[in-house]
Amino acid sequence: MSLPTVISLVGARPQFIKEAVVNAAVRRRNSWRHILVHSGQHYDANMSEIFFTQLGMPSPDHFLGIGSGTHAAQTAEALVKFEALLLQEKPELVLLYGDTNTTVAGALAAAKLKIPVAHVEAGIRQNPKTMPEEINRVITDHLASHLFCCSQLAKGNLESEGITRGVTVTGDVMYDLYRTLEPSFTPREARRKLGLEKESYLMATIHRDFNTDNPQALRGILQGLQAVSASRGCQIVLPLHPRTRKCIAAQGLETFAASLTLVDPLGYLDLMSLTQDCAGVVTDSGGYQKEAYYAGKRAVVIMPDTGWRELTECGWNILCPPQAPNLEKALAALEEPREYPRNLFGEGHAGERIVEELEKNLG
Repeated sequence: MSLPTVISLVGARPQFIKEAVVNAAVRRRNSWRHILVHSGQHYDANMSEIFFTQLGMPSPDHFLGIGSGTHAAQTAEALVKFEALLLQEKPELVLLYGDTNTTVAGALAAAKLKIPVAHVEAGIRQNPKTMPEEINRVITDHLASHLFCCSQLAKGNLESEGITRGVTVTGDVMYDLYRTLEPSFTPREARRKLGLEKESYLMATIHRDFNTDNPQALRGILQGLQAVSASRGCQIVLPLHPRTRKCIAAQGLETFAASLTLVDPLGYLDLMSLTQDCAGVVTDSGGYQKEAYYAGKRAVVIMPDTGWRELTECGWNILCPPQAPNLEKALAALEEPREYPRNLFGEGHAGERIVEELEKNLG
């Protein structure tokens, strides 16, 4: 009997990471014919191709090449191109991750062709509801037949919207990956390349449109980082997302970034190596605020709300508005001792649980 066909669609950094875990479990178990599709949403080599080489994933079977653009243009192009591919391959299931334009386009294309959708990292909810990521994840969850949640909190979010069928709490595949690759992290070598001393620097990532496209917000964040660097005498390492670099230049904010250690986007191993030895994290990334937690580091989250409320409700991470005084105050609070909250997102077996559950339904 031939194996069923599953198409997995990825297109941005967090999706590559999650795909790596599930892909490995599929290959170990020979669960189905797995077709990997790269939408091309993130086309920078350090933000896409590097994950295929570092995480041991096979090269994509198809590349849609959608590139950058407005939310509507990007989603529309992915929808059209992915629909054509679905008609060609005729899979039994489409596997999606996270909350990007690639994700919602994949869900729409599959649902309209009556192909079941599986959503990894389902049930995350946050304000404001107008965030592109929030819109994408809500639509995807309501179209999905199989919903895999990182925590009981996510499951409860789905229940409040009337979604109870096909929901499984698996834990977080990003924790699976962290545990698997932790022996490969090289914090000392990563620090040496940038001239950093252990726990004497902060890691920062800024890329959300409500931070980068708002001149006051971006200025406030950069001023806050600059002030903290000066007052503490510490380096702040800022891997620059392409859109953030463009916004800094377009808004004439290079002066405020001059004292920071600006680097190109980092691969997962380099980022987590530096995170292991840092003093703390400043980020507006949904994934990185959680990766910092796995590395035992607290994070200041420059967002009005977070999808990972498990981390803020227990006080491990701190939400912070994008103004310099607030950022300085929040970073000072990170220095207060706090007991590490263990196993908020499972014990590191999410990938296997997702594949086992899908095998039952594809059987």
